[in-house]
Amino acid sequence: MVRAIWKGAISFGLVHIPVSLSTAVHAEGVDFDWLDKRSMDPVGYKRVNKVTGKEIDKSQIVKGVEYEKGRYVVISEEEIRKARPEATQTIDIFSFVEAGEIPLQHFDTPYYLSPDRRGGKVYALLRETLQGTGKVALATVVLHTRQHLALLRPLDKALVLITLRWPEEVRRLETLELDSSVTDTQLDKRELEMAKRLVRDMSGPWTPGDYHDAFRQTILDLVQEKASKGKIETVEKGDGSEDKGADIIDLTELLKRSLAGTGGARTKKPAARRTHKAS
Repeated sequence: MVRAIWKGAISFGLVHIPVSLSTAVHAEGVDFDWLDKRSMDPVGYKRVNKVTGKEIDKSQIVKGVEYEKGRYVVISEEEIRKARPEATQTIDIFSFVEAGEIPLQHFDTPYYLSPDRRGGKVYALLRETLQGTGKVALATVVLHTRQHLALLRPLDKALVLITLRWPEEVRRLETLELDSSVTDTQLDKRELEMAKRLVRDMSGPWTPGDYHDAFRQTILDLVQEKASKGKIETVEKGDGSEDKGADIIDLTELLKRSLAGTGGARTKKPAARRTHKAS
């Protein structure tokens, strides 16, 4: 079973659904470590002043944001800590939208959600509600000290959370500057029908077990082959509480109160983030 990386609750009106969050994907690349070929010692990264070329101590490094070309504003570690969003254990749903309304380029990272602490019934309620309405839930959640915009949607019998890129992080399609040969072209009906037929001929079911990272597999096979021949170098390494979930009480009463708008203000949409860099 995949280990949970976050535990908290989905806030749905006045209803809290205790859930656990686990990653839906994991990297399968090949890690290449830097080694000194003369001694097989590991090679690290140095902090170097790019003007003088000299290495400097960590204590002399500050963080700055470029305000204008070549001009920076220094931000202290304390100011950075204060600017970070408050870490909560809640996935705050603030709206519902049509499932196909969010453009694909806004999608970022998927996570699996599983019910926690007797939250199965309410978890199933939200899943079936989304399934029956064709909607997805928009929410905010803080992961790893960063606030994320996210959506929740059903997947078979489960719920998934997908973090979304903030709108200012997504380039508009207009930046492609597509000319009239693409936007106003008149396609030949015969050519279009031939293309559709080719698609039909090449169509088949989604079979993920058929697809593999050929580069990664080639490198791993090469590592195995060299290791079996004794071509292995020894590298000496240098020195170098669960929060309580909300108790689920009378679900029908909580839903009625949510619909009536009692028990607190509606969660506000996340404010648009401001950029600090001058134009």
